[in-house]
Amino acid sequence: MAIVIHGIRNCDTMKRARAWLDARGIDYRFHDYKTAGITPETLRDWAGQVGWEALLNRAGTTFRKLPEAEKAGLDETRALALLAAHPSAIKRPVLDHDGALLVGFSPEEYAEAFG
Repeated sequence: MAIVIHGIRNCDTMKRARAWLDARGIDYRFHDYKTAGITPETLRDWAGQVGWEALLNRAGTTFRKLPEAEKAGLDETRALALLAAHPSAIKRPVLDHDGALLVGFSPEEYAEAFG
């Protein structure tokens, strides 16, 4: 199965994750959801696998700059709508490997996933 890494090209965490994969000769396809977008269906699928809370980057600049009204009282429906409208608020990277998702970059988790 293909490996797809989703994120934003200029993100430092994305650069580290891609460098990790490149250094090990692991082939992957990169999907820049800031420029190419992300479908609500994909976000719902991801949330079903890892939970919407894991996808939401509350520490990121995009989320912190949102009006308080958009951030208050988030539930899955509101959070996924927010992520669809503001893809930069999705935690990066989201790596799809053999149907399993890894959210965020941890060299240890990547090493475990790729043996």
